[in-house]
Amino acid sequence: MDLLLSDKTAFISGASAGIGRSAALLLAKEGSKVIVTGRRADALEALVDEIAATGAPEPVAIVGDLDDEDACASVTSKALEAAGGKIDILLNNAGASAPMSDPWDEAHWIRAHQLNFAAARQVSAAIVPGMKERSWGRIVNVTGAMVGPSMNAAAPAKAALQSWSRTLSIELAPFGITVNTIAPGRINTEQIRNKLHPSDESRQAFIDRFIPAGYFGEPEDLAILMVFLASPLARYISGAAIPVDGAMLRIG
Repeated sequence: MDLLLSDKTAFISGASAGIGRSAALLLAKEGSKVIVTGRRADALEALVDEIAATGAPEPVAIVGDLDDEDACASVTSKALEAAGGKIDILLNNAGASAPMSDPWDEAHWIRAHQLNFAAARQVSAAIVPGMKERSWGRIVNVTGAMVGPSMNAAAPAKAALQSWSRTLSIELAPFGITVNTIAPGRINTEQIRNKLHPSDESRQAFIDRFIPAGYFGEPEDLAILMVFLASPLARYISGAAIPVDGAMLRIG
């Protein structure tokens, strides 16, 4: 299926690995110009080389961190410059779990809020005006668990991201801009494997208890939906919050 993306430019955060990386590869395959950002220069360089080797439009990599407001503004400015001011698709994928040993650690809350919610809002604030001028745009925000058995500063931030996204979808709909969120379940990413489920035993125990599908998803399972939502074909889907989790039982 042709997703009609060959004339579009996409900006993807958190693209060093996992879901963001897979989305970049799929968008490039569809002919989009891809601008990616992440913390790891070597991983971004490898992604750029892989995309370039396919003959897709030459990607642009911007090394940067979104957990600081000034750095976030710098990364976004460089992305707009690389795109000639025209970013059609924004995939706000950057984020990280933020478990807390001290639930009253204010600095920890602030860092988690910046990376998991404020960064998406700050990047969008810079890019949406151009989308409105062109009467077309796609924003897909990656959320996550909003309630957990122990304190995690990322969860309320992700809840805020989903709430904000829904209201933003209402405000931007008259301008031909859609805004959707995707909530990943257990996906085979570095963060899941290294932090949450570092052993085969812990993964299988979680699967047996919570995932009717019987396995962890792959980054491509979520990236495929992101790319479809970014396409002109998804013009009437906006304000949606879609889980990609193998029917996972989300028990708080």
